[in-house]
Amino acid sequence: MTDTDAVSDRESRGRKDKGSVFSRLALFIRQVVAELRKVIWPTRKELIAYTTVVVIFVLIMAGIIAGYDYVFTRGVLLIFG
Repeated sequence: MTDTDAVSDRESRGRKDKGSVFSRLALFIRQVVAELRKVIWPTRKELIAYTTVVVIFVLIMAGIIAGYDYVFTRGVLLIFG
C-alpha cells in the first residue's frame, strides 16, 4: 500500500457515502470480485494435501480429548462413587 493509497483510504472513510442502497451494494460486489481475483488458489494436489493434514489433525485432537474425558470420568467416578 502506497502513501497515496493510505491517504485516499482515510479520506474515503471520513466522508459519508450518499449513494443509494443499490449503488453501495454494487460497489461492495465489485470490491469482493476484485479481492477474489487477488487470491492465489491452491492446486488440486495442494488442496488434497491440506485437507488430509487437517482431517488427521482433527482426528488426533479428538482422540486426545476423548482420552482426557475417559481419564477424568474414571477419576471422578472413583473419587465420588
